[in-house]
Amino acid sequence: MDVKAIKEQFPVLDQQINGNPLVYLDSAATSQKPLTVIQALEDYYKFDNSNVHRGVHTLGTRATDKYEGAREKVKHFINAESTSQVIFTRGTTTAINTVAYSYGRSNLTEGDEIVITHMEHHSNIIPWQQAAKATGATLKYIPLQSDGTISLDDVRATITDRTKIVAMMHVSNVLGTINPIKEVAAIAHQHGAVMLVDGAQGIPHLRVDVKDLDCDFYAFSGHKMCGPTGIGVLYGKKHLLEEMEPVEFGGEMIDFVHLYDSTWKELPWKFEGGTPIIAGAVGLGAAIDFLNEVGLENIEAHEERLAAYAMEKLHTMDGITIFGPEERAGLVTFNLDDVHPHDTATVLDADGIAVRAGHHCAQPLMRWLDVTATARASFYLYNTEEDIDRLVDGLNKTKEYFGDVF
Repeated sequence: MDVKAIKEQFPVLDQQINGNPLVYLDSAATSQKPLTVIQALEDYYKFDNSNVHRGVHTLGTRATDKYEGAREKVKHFINAESTSQVIFTRGTTTAINTVAYSYGRSNLTEGDEIVITHMEHHSNIIPWQQAAKATGATLKYIPLQSDGTISLDDVRATITDRTKIVAMMHVSNVLGTINPIKEVAAIAHQHGAVMLVDGAQGIPHLRVDVKDLDCDFYAFSGHKMCGPTGIGVLYGKKHLLEEMEPVEFGGEMIDFVHLYDSTWKELPWKFEGGTPIIAGAVGLGAAIDFLNEVGLENIEAHEERLAAYAMEKLHTMDGITIFGPEERAGLVTFNLDDVHPHDTATVLDADGIAVRAGHHCAQPLMRWLDVTATARASFYLYNTEEDIDRLVDGLNKTKEYFGDVF
């Protein structure tokens, strides 16, 4: 994988920040976009802009072909059985909320259980809190091991015959933990529960095969995988999606509308009310083409090397705490002793290094870690070992600066 050539396809990375070359280490928040994706968006708006599924004129046909062509690309990318299982949403959050509201509130009753983990993003906690409150179900948490992983023994001990839904992130956006989704899904199914996967941090970095994982739902966002913001996907097993009611009503998702009743279109369109996210889908399709050209296996191997290199370098530093397991996805979350993560990020930014600081939309996990916030450096296909060297130099500079202050 020629990382230098790949990086040249991301124009935003070719700039100076505070007089220093930009080192972008915040791809877990959002990835940067390659020229091919930017060009696809520009071409759509310049040449094909029209609504879809409605007009028979040429622009409408072109727009529809590109929109549905993107759905076909997603189907192949995740190895879904059919495009009817691929629903376009605004992102992972909307996808999870759709399942929690439509499936959850229709299938949960008092005394039923929803099982999640302490490491979940707020988007995979709050919808289930609300579903539990609305139905009388109980929210249960699989405990974490000391290194921020889960054990299958704990999974088996937590999931019971009362469990109806298990929801778990594929990859932790804080710890870098890669969860054993296939094994957890099998345990859930043994008890008659369905399995939803928050794939926001999984699908940009790992080869995802929803049939092999045997998950019932898989949710992800385009903007973390080189695509535009505002577009995401909900994959679901067909028989479950067919039983679910839409959560948004209006144009596009209807079959027939009468004065006092209406019927819905077939899958996937019954979940896509209103004018859909056409340009976003086109951009997501271009992002999938780009990732396929680079190769997910190459990206995964590259990130494994970067994560190992970063851990090796950071372990040589004094006065730093690293959170999460040794073997991890391509991110490292840490704190410098006696330095607030926001101060760390501010000093790094002065050197042109972009990292995330805060609770990372994971406040329950922060409490489990016994911290209020952390700093996080996350890597992607355009990062290099030199970027990590810059990070380590910046952290040493931060320590020196605050050592002098205090």
